[in-house]
Amino acid sequence: MEINLGAIASPSSPQSNPVENVIILGAGPAGLAAALYAARAELAPLVLTGTELGGQAALTHTIENYPGFPEGVGGMELGELFQKQAERFGARLEFDTAEAVDLSQHPFRVRTYGKEYLARALIIATGASPNHLEVPGESEFTGRGVSYCATCDGWFFKDKDVIVVGGGDSALEEGLFLTRYARQVTIVHRRDQLRAGAILQRRARENPKIQFIWNTVVREIRGNAAVEAVRLENVQTGEIWERPTDGVFIFIGHRPNTALFRGQLDLDEQGYIKTDALMRTNVPGVFAAGEVMDPHFRQVVTSAGMGAAAAMMAVRFLQEQEG
Repeated sequence: MEINLGAIASPSSPQSNPVENVIILGAGPAGLAAALYAARAELAPLVLTGTELGGQAALTHTIENYPGFPEGVGGMELGELFQKQAERFGARLEFDTAEAVDLSQHPFRVRTYGKEYLARALIIATGASPNHLEVPGESEFTGRGVSYCATCDGWFFKDKDVIVVGGGDSALEEGLFLTRYARQVTIVHRRDQLRAGAILQRRARENPKIQFIWNTVVREIRGNAAVEAVRLENVQTGEIWERPTDGVFIFIGHRPNTALFRGQLDLDEQGYIKTDALMRTNVPGVFAAGEVMDPHFRQVVTSAGMGAAAAMMAVRFLQEQEG
């Protein structure tokens, strides 16, 4: 769908406080898909990328379930393709992070480290961040053996033994990736069954470098200058023991990045932004898409679709405002 909103003032129109037609917070699949659709509607959207261009997807080594890539595609590569396509139609990416927003007035106000922006419409695609174990030693050894990104840090564990905590798709995907480098990958899961998809389970079970420890949780991460061991507990028997390891990779889900919007937008009990089926929040003109409002699917393809839908609704909102 292409809509020309020539009646809407261009962000470059001379005025004392320039107002953006659309500001998009986040540059993952949802944010960049929204940027593409808003740009094709000639809204010249401004994307505040945050700290992770490409979002969580960019940290995934290979994405095999995004349509159009039968051999799979690297997460970072896919993010770069999204970016190029959005910029081709006029989207503008600013490598900056929103520090505060004011949704009580219109245009909406967005403040970053050094600037303040005004927006007629706002699309929130701030995504989610990895959950932590919240055990002793985790924060102390982050970057010194504790990691939340196998793609980022796997190279540092050549011929070493590592533990992967989790049992979902991310845990198995990253665990399989780590077998490229590590001597052995041990997946520690609090249950006796995995939650990952069937194909990933089969690959992991068939990989000679991967072994499993079931019904077990990590209670402590120990070491001196770097990780040396973990303290494990069997949740059924209560048995506690120490296992040597060189690294701990944690993949136990994510929490939505919604702290900026508490008290301004309706959130559910888990902190996800509440929207209707049209990506609309409780504040007219504010839309949300992707993992910041999606506790169910959390896939690249669904996030991209939600971003496109949010942009289409932002176009409609701006048309109604002008009308």
